[in-house]
Amino acid sequence: MIRSQWFSPLLAGLLAVPAALAIELNIDDPNSLKDVAKQAATDMIAYYNGRASSAIPGKMDGTWWEGGAMFMTLIQYWYWTGDSQFNGIVQDGMYFQKGNDDYFPSNYSQYLGNDDQVFWGLAAMTAAEVNFPEQDSEPSWLALAQGVFNTQVPRWDSSSCRGGMRWQIWPWQDGYTTKNAISNGGLFQLAARLARFTSNHTYSDWAERIWDWSATTPLLSESGWTIADTTSCASQCTDHGDLQWSYNYGTYISGAAYMYNHTDGAEKWKDGINGLWGTSQQFFPTLGFDGDGGNTMAEISCELGENCDRNQSCFKAFFSTWLAFMTTLVPFTAEQVMAKLRTSAQGAAKQCTGGISGQHCGRRWYQSTWDGTQGLEQQMSALGIFSASLVDDQQAPLTSTTGGTSKSNPGAGTANSDNDVVRLRAIHTSDQAGAGIVTVMFVAGWVLAVTWMIRGG
Repeated sequence: MIRSQWFSPLLAGLLAVPAALAIELNIDDPNSLKDVAKQAATDMIAYYNGRASSAIPGKMDGTWWEGGAMFMTLIQYWYWTGDSQFNGIVQDGMYFQKGNDDYFPSNYSQYLGNDDQVFWGLAAMTAAEVNFPEQDSEPSWLALAQGVFNTQVPRWDSSSCRGGMRWQIWPWQDGYTTKNAISNGGLFQLAARLARFTSNHTYSDWAERIWDWSATTPLLSESGWTIADTTSCASQCTDHGDLQWSYNYGTYISGAAYMYNHTDGAEKWKDGINGLWGTSQQFFPTLGFDGDGGNTMAEISCELGENCDRNQSCFKAFFSTWLAFMTTLVPFTAEQVMAKLRTSAQGAAKQCTGGISGQHCGRRWYQSTWDGTQGLEQQMSALGIFSASLVDDQQAPLTSTTGGTSKSNPGAGTANSDNDVVRLRAIHTSDQAGAGIVTVMFVAGWVLAVTWMIRGG
């Protein structure tokens, strides 16, 4: 993901405002939750509309992946509140950035990572699962999610570590020699959700494969249920970068929840859910605002030191909403998860006292006074937790057999739209050929690499 700092358009001298303008939240009143979520969404969209790249739907200043992340959060907001006022903005951006129905648009493809692309796929998958409105002239949300899957799985790399997704796509990018949790966990989650929605076993096979491979590396320790952020190809994926990020845990625990539901409660996935939920307690430290007792979410690797970048400032949005959906897929998790989400929402509301309006949100939800930070990403995280706290009255994400209307296109995103996704099974036996192509490209030049990777190997 592109690491850059969001530039606030507000003057520092205008940040202090009376506390009376703060967002007021009654956590037991759904209408109050909807009101605070609406305010957070409105302020987030104000940042989006004020960006320098506003002429390009879906494109953020200095970053591309965050557009998909923001739209995913707005789709969830619509689903949990019924407020459709932002739907047009979401549709415009989601369709404009669709590329060749694969969220790999040529304007940005030369610097994107696998994690960047998969977030747009997860946004499209969310839209399919909640029947977010589609336009007749455009591909279905499900097809767009399938397009991302179809372009990512040919990048499965067995030239090192016996498999796995690299962080970056191109050899000239920093991070190309790294395999990371969010790229592998993101594709695992996408495959699991496609499996549940379509009942196509190719997707569930890939979900199993990604999970099982991850468990051979520090990216997913099944003994301690920890998730390392990164591991390197040079070490054959034995070393590990141990910064703990909530969205890494969210991708894997969410994918496990979808697989648990899809397999009618297989023990493998129950063990994964219980194990990862246990280690996820680190993101609810006992710092506590007003003695909350360790129920308020925190991005522990950066918030405590006040050094979160813009990416890290929105991770809690995804963690919150993926956990909320998990409670509908895996009901035995609901009581514990919702207690922490609801307490976190109360803490987030206490942070939404900044900016000119007196309602812009900071990062440190465990702190009862505004922490002095603001931006689109802080609004996204607040929106995520407010929306997620409404999940009690919602059904599980839809499938093609439970009311989901988004139409499947298994060949989406491939050169030949007639190709069925089942042909991707060939990847199981062609990894070494793919690795050979990667080797040849260093000799023959990067043009061959671009052609091979875009066409899927």
